[in-house]
Amino acid sequence: MAAWTGGQVTTRAHCVLAPNPGPMTLDGTNTWVLLEPGSTEALVIDPGPLDEGHLQRVCRVVADAGARVTETILTHGHLDHAEAAPRFAELTGSRVRAVGRGHDDLADGDVLRAGSLELRVVATPGHTSDSVSFALAADHALLTGDTVLGRGTTVVAHPDGELAAYLASLERIADLTGNGEVSAILPGHGPVVPDASAMVAYYRTHRQERLEQVRQALADGAATEADPVEGVLTRVYAEVPREVWPAARMSIRAQLAHLGARH
Repeated sequence: MAAWTGGQVTTRAHCVLAPNPGPMTLDGTNTWVLLEPGSTEALVIDPGPLDEGHLQRVCRVVADAGARVTETILTHGHLDHAEAAPRFAELTGSRVRAVGRGHDDLADGDVLRAGSLELRVVATPGHTSDSVSFALAADHALLTGDTVLGRGTTVVAHPDGELAAYLASLERIADLTGNGEVSAILPGHGPVVPDASAMVAYYRTHRQERLEQVRQALADGAATEADPVEGVLTRVYAEVPREVWPAARMSIRAQLAHLGARH
């Protein structure tokens, strides 16, 4: 599989890949520059980690388009997406908009504008309580942060993340793909997903299969072990690389909470 390197991916969306690859961040964090062709205003989503070189590359993309950043927008507050937001706002003179962490100025259904570009806020909690996605209707695309990734699956970051909310968010995204509003996903990590409907269907199936596996692990004895989380981990996630076991433990805790099991 070729490495994801970002670049111009739709008429209005350009991805600048942050230099923070890893087991949890895949190729790195995707910072999205959104603007109408010929516009003098741009929106930037998820400036990423505090890396001056990365921020300068984002600014260069905007400047090369003859535009300026009017708003810096966060899909959620995890540091690999949001750490650089104050510095980037300082560099660009833009304001930061997000949910929580002293912001709470994005609400479901809000429409954000930069020139003639419109971006609609879609509340998609579950990965975290403050997770939001953004519908770019003109490109039939949804920017999903960590709710849906470009490859693999995401973590439900318990205790802030919550599985019932995450499943409801997947259902909501499925509705957007089903009615034709969204055909592609522009994720927070990994490559663009050209078939959003298929990816969301895979995510929903995967979550239900994992829940069934966790139920079976509990029935097989994990429920009575000193640490049920470890019992489920070794039974259900044995094939998962150990470097992502900390994330798996968060998802397991979210699953156990969803099932009402001790953890």
